[in-house]
Amino acid sequence: MNAELLIGPVLRRVVGTRATIWVESSAPAVVEVRAAGGARGSAPTFTAFDHHYALVVVDGLTPGATAAYEVFLDDRPVWPLPDSPYPASVIRTRLAEDNEQPVRLVFGSCREMTQHPTTRMLPPDALDAYARRLMRGDGDEEGWPDLLVLLGDQVYADAPSPKVRRSLKRRRRPAEAPRDQVVTFNEYTALYYESWRDPEIRWLFSTVPSVMIFDDHEVIDDWNTSASWRADARRQSWWAERIASGLASYWIYQHLGNLEPDEIAADPVYAKVVAAEDATSVLREFGARVDKEADVSHDPEKWQAAQYQWSYSLDIGRTRLVMLDNRCSRVLEPGQRAMLPAGEWAWFIDQAHGSYDHLVVGASLPWLMPPGIHYLEAWNERLADSPRGWVARGSELLRRGLDLEHWAAFQRSFVALATLFARIGAGDPGRSGERVGAGPAYAPPASISVLSGDVHHSYVARADFPPGVRTPVHQLTASPIHNQVPAVMRPLMRLGWWRGPTAATRAMSRAAGLPKPVVRWRKLAGPYFGNALGTLTHAGRSAQVAIEGTTKRGELRLVAQTRLTDEPDGRGSGK
Repeated sequence: MNAELLIGPVLRRVVGTRATIWVESSAPAVVEVRAAGGARGSAPTFTAFDHHYALVVVDGLTPGATAAYEVFLDDRPVWPLPDSPYPASVIRTRLAEDNEQPVRLVFGSCREMTQHPTTRMLPPDALDAYARRLMRGDGDEEGWPDLLVLLGDQVYADAPSPKVRRSLKRRRRPAEAPRDQVVTFNEYTALYYESWRDPEIRWLFSTVPSVMIFDDHEVIDDWNTSASWRADARRQSWWAERIASGLASYWIYQHLGNLEPDEIAADPVYAKVVAAEDATSVLREFGARVDKEADVSHDPEKWQAAQYQWSYSLDIGRTRLVMLDNRCSRVLEPGQRAMLPAGEWAWFIDQAHGSYDHLVVGASLPWLMPPGIHYLEAWNERLADSPRGWVARGSELLRRGLDLEHWAAFQRSFVALATLFARIGAGDPGRSGERVGAGPAYAPPASISVLSGDVHHSYVARADFPPGVRTPVHQLTASPIHNQVPAVMRPLMRLGWWRGPTAATRAMSRAAGLPKPVVRWRKLAGPYFGNALGTLTHAGRSAQVAIEGTTKRGELRLVAQTRLTDEPDGRGSGK
């Protein structure tokens, strides 16, 4: 039986004259990609859980060119699809030495497939709307995006669509498994099959490079909120299968494509997977091991020897993007909580220093929340570390009940990130022996931006640092792509930006013993509660962000546009 193309092609990274393209096929095959101008690449599929995948490195692309491509399985053409109404899938390369060429990053998070026709009809999908715009050629006016940055909740394992839930009822499953949630690897594949075969999304992924990071719903809501949460999850008989399958499927469908061509062969898991006749046991063991590695994340020596790193970095022109894992590797020990273990934080500091004009940090969770909510989370974390047992237990219940788990609830990391940005923005390579890279002080970058999602509303905020920090620092949040925040929550999120509630929760945090905040921030645009995407554009040393939301007719409209660097005094202005 001939192999068929099930998912893909998904264009992941374009680096110089090479690109990576990911596919899933119905049977083992040799996958070949042939691009106009003679560029090509091929790879045999690897097998895991009775599924078949390949990541093909295409070499020989022409700099500064656009090349249409085709995909073959065992020399049979399978892409583009016969009689496709969509434009040709293409690979675009940048001019090798043109650092003045603008960089455009399109970003967003939280794309749910669920539709409940009688109770919950979601507004139009922002990513579908963006794909249709590009198909019409509208993107040519302002330039094609260099990268699609997906910031978490690309699939919802704990809230699958009615179609997937019906398939779960037909499967033979353990009696104790959650009825309406996926648990096994094969159940996870149904989420990607449904989401990534959406015709507009399939075309978009085939022609715009993409990078991704998980958030909680790739595994389960509130994943790794706290140490007690982990302990409770592990008491569930189905959890071991769920976490191993979730991490293994994430590695295949999302993480593998984050690697640039030179990094693929060096990845220790990839080497084992392609060497195995059947990589099921390799990936099952990997998923289970990575989850357990988080148990030693508070011990630098043990972590350094064991941990698989999901965070990564890349450069496009004079823009550096560092994508951070905000979920899997958290330090959850009370009194030691951190978003990243010490070893990975040291890696991040190294990546944050270098020769670039713009630093972009991708974090699924916003660093700067509405201030009223921020101080509430910081207050709660402080009380959760109280030596009085009843106070700590009550605060833990509140933390889990209200999802108080953003950067503010990991104050050590929040302060460390603010300190790092202040040093970079002041051109200071670091103090006190911190690992911050080599060389003398350097000119600060033109902008620092944190891209985030998760919170189901979009906004732009500016951090206000003391004099001497010359680089403007912004939080850019675009969420959701296809979901919605409950109407009852919207007034509370708006209140989080108001002075009165902020003053009250700040006073609570100070009363609990928290020091004076190292940074203040203010909202420049938003909050916007519809489905949305953000576009961050760097041109020379200028930066601008636009937030676009969907209309009832499924089109994108501009809801916020903010200059991040163009004002004479260096401050951004929203409109």
